[in-house]
Amino acid sequence: MPDIEPILLADGLLFPEGPAFADDGALWGVEMNAGNLFRWADGVLTRLQVGGKPNGLAIHEGSVFFCDNARDAVFRLASDWRDEVRIEPVAESVPGRALTAPNDLIFDASGTMIFTCPGDSKAGPMGSVWARSPRGDITLVADAMHFPNGLTLTPDGRDLIVAETLGQRLWRGGWDAERRTWIDPRPWVDVGGAPLGPDGMAYAPDGLLYVALYGSSLIQAIDDAGRIVRTFPVPAAKPTNLAFDLSGTLGMVVTEAVDGLLLSYPGVGAA
Repeated sequence: MPDIEPILLADGLLFPEGPAFADDGALWGVEMNAGNLFRWADGVLTRLQVGGKPNGLAIHEGSVFFCDNARDAVFRLASDWRDEVRIEPVAESVPGRALTAPNDLIFDASGTMIFTCPGDSKAGPMGSVWARSPRGDITLVADAMHFPNGLTLTPDGRDLIVAETLGQRLWRGGWDAERRTWIDPRPWVDVGGAPLGPDGMAYAPDGLLYVALYGSSLIQAIDDAGRIVRTFPVPAAKPTNLAFDLSGTLGMVVTEAVDGLLLSYPGVGAA
């Protein structure tokens, strides 16, 4: 397959991450090194100062949620983007343990938030994965991972997949939404990319899992058998995450940290 030239939507962002599309078609993300959320719509980028170091971002039931790896918490944007910014914490700690450096988050069909906390796991396998129920109960899902990072559920919601960045692999296991339990998680795909590795990921309408390979200037597309079936170059070294425009206009949208890029790959991931 010939290389697909991406379209530049914005550049000069200070470590963009966490792209997600809202129901109104607007694209949301974060600038981790500027303490901002951003909203891109109709070619206009609007920044919202929230402080800290916002990282992963997700939209659930119309609300924007984001991890903050400086304040060891997950927050919800509690105001309209056109108003004065207000945020509220939704996950800060559990008894006897801090939620250290939350990184990325998703929601399952029941409204449970699942999020990664790599903490100090650059030094060793000390990262963790957590789940927060709609009632606010927080439980440990997985421990002793070597920098758990991006995560997703399979389109049917049956399996949870987590990127272990410094292990250069993806883990996969069953997801019990009622018990908020990861069943028999196991290494699934070795994606490479040492000394770094897989970061954010998302399923596309074509049924493939697309993974940002941080440090390797690549996006990989993986089928359900765990085979890397396509690769897409990124014009800078550190793609952090990606999302798909279900309207079909922007295709795959990628954030990249070195040059601060927000990129569109029209047609990529289409059914």
